[in-house]
Amino acid sequence: MLRLNAPLAAIVCALALIVPALAETKVPGDPHADDPVGIVADPCPPHPKPDGQAAWQMENLHMLTRDFGQICRYAADNRAIAGQKVRAVFMGDSITDNWINLDPDMFTGGLVDRGISGQTTAQMLVRFRSDVIALKPQVVHIMAGTNDIAGNTGAATMETVLGHIQTMAELARAHGIAVVIASVPPAAAFPWSPGMKPASQVAAINRWLADYARVNGFTYVDYHGAMAQADGAMKPGLSTDGVHPTAEGYAIMRPLARQAIDKALRAIQ
Repeated sequence: MLRLNAPLAAIVCALALIVPALAETKVPGDPHADDPVGIVADPCPPHPKPDGQAAWQMENLHMLTRDFGQICRYAADNRAIAGQKVRAVFMGDSITDNWINLDPDMFTGGLVDRGISGQTTAQMLVRFRSDVIALKPQVVHIMAGTNDIAGNTGAATMETVLGHIQTMAELARAHGIAVVIASVPPAAAFPWSPGMKPASQVAAINRWLADYARVNGFTYVDYHGAMAQADGAMKPGLSTDGVHPTAEGYAIMRPLARQAIDKALRAIQ
C-alpha cells in the first residue's frame, strides 16, 4: 500500500479541493454559461434557435462543453411518445437526420427518426439509452461511422469506433431490441474535411460490420453496395455533396431499410 509523507499528503488534499472548482466547464463567450450544471431535474433549459454561422459556432461550443451527446435534442420528442408502440428507432447522424425531411412518409407506422447531424459514434453511445432503449422499440437501426472517419470529434482508433457500434448493439440486445446494422453509405470525399480520402476506410468498416452482424445474428443492410460506384463514391444523382443522399438516394434506401426491419422482427418472433 502506498503511503504519503505529511507534506505530500497536504498537497494532495489541497489539490482535491482545487480540482472540482477547475473542473466545471467555463468557456469565454458561451451564451449559455449560466445554464445549470451537475445533476439536476431538467438539464435542458430552452434556448433560442441559432441563426447564422456565428450562432452555429456557439451552438457547437455548447454541445462540446455542456451536452456532448446532445441528449437535449430529442428530450421533448421522447416524452411526447412515451408509452406509444415504437416499431423501430433509427439511430444515426445527418444521413439519418435528413431522412425524415426528404422522405417523411418513411417514418410512419411506428418508425422513429433519431438522427443528429454531425454526430460520431461516441456521441450516439452517450444518448443511446434516452433515444433508443427508453422508447422500448422492437428494432433499432444503427447507421454510424461517417463522422468518425471525418474526425468530427477528434481522432480515434478503428477499434474504438467499431467498439462504440458494438456496444450499442449489445445494449439493444440486452434490452430485447432486435438490431439492424447499416453499412456506412458511400463517400469518396468530405466537403467539410477537405483532403481526406475516406473510401478505403468506409469499405473497411463495412466489411467489419457485415461480419459482426453475421456472427452475432444481427441483420445487416447494405446501402453502400446499392449506392456506390466502383471507386467508392456515391453514384451521380444520389447525393447533394457526395455524402448526404438526395430524395432519389433515400428512395433506394427506403425499401432496403424496411426489408431489414421486417427480417430483424422475424428473427425474434
